[in-house]
Amino acid sequence: MHETNFPDHWKKIKLSNQDLFSFESGIWKGKKAPFEECAVVRNTNFTSDGYLDLTDVAVLPIEQRYLAKKKLKWGDIVIERSGGGPKQPVGRVVFFNLNDGKYCFSNFTSRLRVIDSDTILPFYLFFYLLYFHDSGQTRQLQQRTTGIRNLMFQDYKDTTIPLPPLPEQRAIAHILHTIQEAKFTRQREIALEREHKAALMDYLFSHGTKDEPRKQTEIGEIPESWEVVQLKEIANLRRENVKPNDNQNLNFVGLEHIDSGESNLKRWGDASEVKSAKNHFYSDDVLYGKLRSYLDKAVIAEMEGICSTDILVFTANSKADPRFLVYLLHTEAFVNHAVATSTGISHPRTSWDSLGKFTFAIPPLTEQRAIANIFQTIDEKTAALAREVELIDELFHAMLEELMTGQRSAMPLIDTEKHVLGISIFS
Repeated sequence: MHETNFPDHWKKIKLSNQDLFSFESGIWKGKKAPFEECAVVRNTNFTSDGYLDLTDVAVLPIEQRYLAKKKLKWGDIVIERSGGGPKQPVGRVVFFNLNDGKYCFSNFTSRLRVIDSDTILPFYLFFYLLYFHDSGQTRQLQQRTTGIRNLMFQDYKDTTIPLPPLPEQRAIAHILHTIQEAKFTRQREIALEREHKAALMDYLFSHGTKDEPRKQTEIGEIPESWEVVQLKEIANLRRENVKPNDNQNLNFVGLEHIDSGESNLKRWGDASEVKSAKNHFYSDDVLYGKLRSYLDKAVIAEMEGICSTDILVFTANSKADPRFLVYLLHTEAFVNHAVATSTGISHPRTSWDSLGKFTFAIPPLTEQRAIANIFQTIDEKTAALAREVELIDELFHAMLEELMTGQRSAMPLIDTEKHVLGISIFS
């Protein structure tokens, strides 16, 4: 464990101090009746931000005799005792910010509760333990048994916790919480933009941007200026291969470089490491992942390169705008068609022959571009928000280290003590 020189006016305490903290081990089901159902927090519910994701919580029958002391309340910190992985050491923590008495915690975790909040604030302690794990120090306190990483819990409890005066604790927690809230706000905005895009997908690919009269066709009503086509009528499959020793200066795109549901390519690899023949693509080609088509992987290329043979390269002909084409491949109707035409159990793949038969309504080119522009605007806004999330996350981790080690004082960053005390999380 690395040594840190904390400010002289900070005290030092240990988690094993029973006057300040209490611990409780987790529970999993039980054997002796009577039982009562309870939602059980597991380490699978932990997020990297230190808060709970309660979208998938196990509800289990728990022995009533244990429930009273196993229930979580606001301010509790749940510690991961077993789990982790090679890139994620055990010892993650989450702050429980509910007070409804509906949740307990599993046997792979322990609960830490602050007894004396006049000495140490639960929210400050949470951020310090988040920093303790974030800085890699829990990696030194883990051992592996039968493939599972376990936290050496007594050593963890003997961890020295720096203790600033209460006003500084409040200031530190306030600053870090404010940064996290800024990140969460942008993440919620991203989710709303994606919901908006999904709703528009269904409408624009069946109605367009104009209030046109509609006509009846073999696939139902469509705008009067649109026509019914198959994919092979507006797009072609590029069949150019590149051998391993050719064009080594090109970028390589594998399925791992394409994000599900995204239309823009954000990353790629180095073709110099390619060992077998690959598909060749050019700027404005559309790259479509034929393996596990339910993953919805299709992007437009903005450069020349080579790609995995599990990626089909489409070119739009004179009837289609390539950006319209890539958004078409993300519609629910196309994804369902691709999945339905896939073969294979463990590695299901679709094919150009099957995809080319996908039948849909296509508008004139000007309308295609108008539709593509709408989706591109949403994508650009989402991408800008995502970049902000990355920057805020970098700021949070930098501030977490500086504030928790005393490299930076929190007090000058806070206007007044009254402002800090007015934050609801400290009430």
